[in-house]
Amino acid sequence: MAGKIDVQGTVVTVISNNEEDYISMTDMVRGIENGPALIEKWLRNKNTIEFLGIWEEIYNQDFNSPEFEGIKNEAGLNRFILSVKQWVEKTRAVGIVAKAGRYGGTYAHKDIAFEFASWISPKFKLYLIKEFQRLKDEERKQMGWDIRRNLAKINYRIHTDAIKENLIPAKLSISQVNLIYASEADVLNVALFGKTAKQWRDEHPGSAFSIDFPSSSSFDCFLFHRSINTPMGSTSKKSLLLLQ
Repeated sequence: MAGKIDVQGTVVTVISNNEEDYISMTDMVRGIENGPALIEKWLRNKNTIEFLGIWEEIYNQDFNSPEFEGIKNEAGLNRFILSVKQWVEKTRAVGIVAKAGRYGGTYAHKDIAFEFASWISPKFKLYLIKEFQRLKDEERKQMGWDIRRNLAKINYRIHTDAIKENLIPAKLSISQVNLIYASEADVLNVALFGKTAKQWRDEHPGSAFSIDFPSSSSFDCFLFHRSINTPMGSTSKKSLLLLQ
């Protein structure tokens, strides 16, 4: 899955690679004249080679250190040439990768991408970090909401099973069973939304009743009620007193 961030008018792609964030170096230089050549120019820099080697030795157990030492000794010489493909093949590096397809280009682990951004422009680096952090904050918020929604679905099933096992007599008609379920559900509806499902339907004829939590605290209240109410199959009176 890929995300996009806007860094001073430059759209930069962020992808997940082996559960780590990688940022498109290709996108970072797209608006610069001879941009792709800048990546290889940066890669030939002796300081860059030393930085990449240290990063790989810390995070990559398969890194070919002897080959890296040979490359480092050559770095800085006029005859020294090194492409991303050569770097990866010779050293088994994982910090920089080349991708083909829809999100093709040269990508670097965020640590390395930030270092490259600094080489382009300190200002660009700071804005890149700012926008990247904003993207991660949004992802965390979305993940938290998805987890809560899934918990609600799970707890709802457990709750209805508890009602079935504890509150519904063995011999009842389908309409009588539905009445018990509706009565229990309306405890939450009244406590959280101030109205029963029927009242909502009367106000919105022709529309399907759905839950739209007014706030995160309401959603938390919903989950909490489900969790404590389920083990005992509480009656409506006990549930309403607890929510109050």
